[in-house]
Amino acid sequence: MDLSTRYLGLDLPHPFMPGASPLTDSIDAVLRLEDAGAAAIVLSSLFEEDVIRHGRESNRYLEHLLRIKQRTKLPVIASLNGTTAEGWLKYARLLERAGADALELNFYFIATDPWEDAVSIERRIIDIVAVIKESIAIPIAVKLSPFFTALPHLARQLDQIGADGLVLFNRFYEPDIDPEACDITLDLQLSTSTELILRLRWIAILYERFGGSLALSGGVHDGLDAIKAVMAGADGVQIVSALIESGPARLGLIRDGFVRWAEQHDYTSIRDMRGRVSHARAPHSEGFARGNYMRTLRLWQGGAS
Repeated sequence: MDLSTRYLGLDLPHPFMPGASPLTDSIDAVLRLEDAGAAAIVLSSLFEEDVIRHGRESNRYLEHLLRIKQRTKLPVIASLNGTTAEGWLKYARLLERAGADALELNFYFIATDPWEDAVSIERRIIDIVAVIKESIAIPIAVKLSPFFTALPHLARQLDQIGADGLVLFNRFYEPDIDPEACDITLDLQLSTSTELILRLRWIAILYERFGGSLALSGGVHDGLDAIKAVMAGADGVQIVSALIESGPARLGLIRDGFVRWAEQHDYTSIRDMRGRVSHARAPHSEGFARGNYMRTLRLWQGGAS
């Protein structure tokens, strides 16, 4: 089966790659991912706060990127999470100079100011992406959260200013509350396949409505999850939690499971599968909007009676 895909202008042997995470924080780990068959390497995010706090953090990140480029032939996608307009631009330029093949702009932002409206938040994202797009030559992917009132409209604006791809979605690590200590607690909760549903919905809605690449991030744990991602319309499939739980070899198992299912169902290429169950092509596309809500309630009522 022909698994080749094109993501952010990069010709890849297949869509499966590690997402931004500590999985790529050492050369040995990167080489293990390469041996496991990763199509590309997505680095963990460079956080502007860390650079400000520790001073040399950006140098370490850039040196790590340079070493990876020297040791592997895989495309390397850097990830950047800025806090200021100046920081976004400065570090985007540095990452390009260090040899990144593409750049993922990781907009991890929680709106907590009651005086800042949705338009202002979206405008800030648009302005940052527009400036970076004008300032560097490598492809840019924008990693978003699902918490936008009109996500397709934001995607259209990003498309118009030349964003090369979208990554859906950023995964927030929510704090819990410790009642005894009257404080918050922080704990890493890895994803499960149940988180895939939200991603499938929005990839499917944006397929053929966004001109660039679409990557799904979050909830892919086995070959069938990956099949669903591509059928919704994904060009790239980013995997993190499954690799943290089971190690780099899990990536190869996911790819093998994908191929096995596809060949059993007479698919000969990724191109034949991509978008088959998207909003643009699904026989019952209303299910991506209100239809599934109404149908599910009716099924439940029928079962309850």
